[in-house]
Formats: sequence, structure tokens, C-alpha cells
Amino acid sequence: QVQLVESGGGSVQAGGALRLSCVASGNTYNYCMGWFRQAPGKEREGVVGIYTGGGTTYYADSVKGRFTISQENAKNILYLQMSSLKPEDTAMYYCTASPYRDSGGLCDTTKGRSYWGQGTQVTVSS
Repeated sequence: QVQLVESGGGSVQAGGALRLSCVASGNTYNYCMGWFRQAPGKEREGVVGIYTGGGTTYYADSVKGRFTISQENAKNILYLQMSSLKPEDTAMYYCTASPYRDSGGLCDTTKGRSYWGQGTQVTVSS
């Protein structure tokens, strides 16, 4: 059993930065962990995925070069550092843990037992 608790969302002007945090409880070793986002009226979009046991990190093209994921393993915390934010980044952001990656290297939440955080809102104004 895994529980994910997110924080760090807020409102920022275009070009600014935010850092999201995801605190995990339970065993997430060798899970794919990462972030998804969903804006009103749009489909859920995978943002970034990484295996907690170590491995390659994959980013969606829309955030590559601007977002960075990192881990603080001793405290079971996953971070998403977001910089050069754009209004198009406005969305509800969800932390996730899954046993699998999809074909693009992001977390595949359609297979096995996946877990989700409650979401944290990010709003970027022009």
C-alpha cells in the first residue's frame, strides 16, 4: 500500500518558478514515480517519470528543459522543480506511482496497481 501527499502548488506569473513536493509512504522501490497534469477540458498528460531504484528520467516534450524531477530518498520525497513557467502549464498536477512505464518512458497507470496523490493546483498568469 502506497500513499502520496502533494504540496507546493500556487499562482505565479509567466517566467516564474515553483517546486512541487510529493511525500510517499509505503514501499515504492523500483516503482515508476512521476507527475501528471490535467487542465480543464483537456486530457490528462504525463509530465515526467523516473524509477525510484534508479534509471533514466523521461520528460514530456512540452516541459523538457524547463522542469526537473529529483528524489530525497531518506525522507521518501519526490520533487518537481518548474522554471520558465508558461500559461499553458496551468493545470492540476498529480503525483503518481506505478509498476510500469509506457512506451515513452512515463509512468503507465493502466497496468497493475497504481497510486495517485490528491493533486495540487498550478496557475500561471500572463
